Amino acid sequence: MLRNSDQLKQMGTRKPPRHLSGGGVRHSISTAMLLQSANPDLGFGVVTMKPVTDGKSEFVPMIRSGSCAEKGPKQYMEDEHICIDNLVEYLDARESFPSPGAFYGVFDGHGGTDAATYVRQNILNFIVEDSQFPVCLEKSIHNAFVKADHAFADNTSLDISSGTTALTALVFGRMIVVANAGDCRAVLGKRGRAIELSKDHKPNCPSERLRIEQLGGAIYDGYLNGQLSVARALGDWHMKGPKGSTSPLSAEPELQQILLTEDDEFLIIGCDGLWDVMSSQCAVSITRKELMVHNDPERCSRELVREALKRNTCDNLTVIVICFSSDPPPRIEIPQTRVRRSISAEGLNFLKGVLDGNT
Repeated sequence: MLRNSDQLKQMGTRKPPRHLSGGGVRHSISTAMLLQSANPDLGFGVVTMKPVTDGKSEFVPMIRSGSCAEKGPKQYMEDEHICIDNLVEYLDARESFPSPGAFYGVFDGHGGTDAATYVRQNILNFIVEDSQFPVCLEKSIHNAFVKADHAFADNTSLDISSGTTALTALVFGRMIVVANAGDCRAVLGKRGRAIELSKDHKPNCPSERLRIEQLGGAIYDGYLNGQLSVARALGDWHMKGPKGSTSPLSAEPELQQILLTEDDEFLIIGCDGLWDVMSSQCAVSITRKELMVHNDPERCSRELVREALKRNTCDNLTVIVICFSSDPPPRIEIPQTRVRRSISAEGLNFLKGVLDGNT
């Protein structure tokens, strides 16, 4: 149970009435120290603290986050986001919750603001109130996405034909669990390399196309049933069958969990307004360069938004930058050789990331 559930529902920028969201820039920054569990032997079911043999078992993340949101060239702002750097302020103190954590989310609404606003206000409640939390984090997060989708459908005061993509990141000590339904994206900056922690759920993605067609759906010009440019979303109940039935438009998230090390410098979470005009590696390179100059994640998020606007994005923009150290990223040293190079350090990191992805 959330201790301050009403406060959580009021987080973020207050919005004008439904479907009449205005614009402007929204940004925030906060910090929190993540402590290691007092009981390192306590298990987490599917999401477990894996044994660390790389000599970095003493690494403790220092969370520093900043965010920025702007409506961009669109008439209305339909994005929502949430940044909570210390879950102790929102969770009851329980023995089953072994260490402080953090929670972040980006929700890209469409067809109005109701779905994105509802999911932002309630998704964390559904996670921590699930019977699997915190024994099995992945299961509780998966259940929360589905429960939020169904609860939204039951709310007669909202427009249940509106929809939203959803991407969340739950930090548990050194553990991060990323859940994604839609085309928002989470990208880890690892010593200058971009590591994607989510997959864009576009209808033309081979695995999504197969799932859609097996369930009787169709794709026209890249749109699910000719209506929606994403294959997974919460809400959009005019495109779904009865609750509990399987639909080509799925609210179920794909999840990925990693154990942070000293090489993991920051995480970027953004809606597709960013990724439509910028590669994951470009975003990581910009963020790392900015952090080396001013070490401010909020300024990094603003810079990514500005850069996307310069590149003529056609969508709302929401970006969260989460740092895992209080220090700026160290300069990457390129070993000198007798062979003259004509490629930058960022280029080398990009190539290394591509090669790693193909192994």
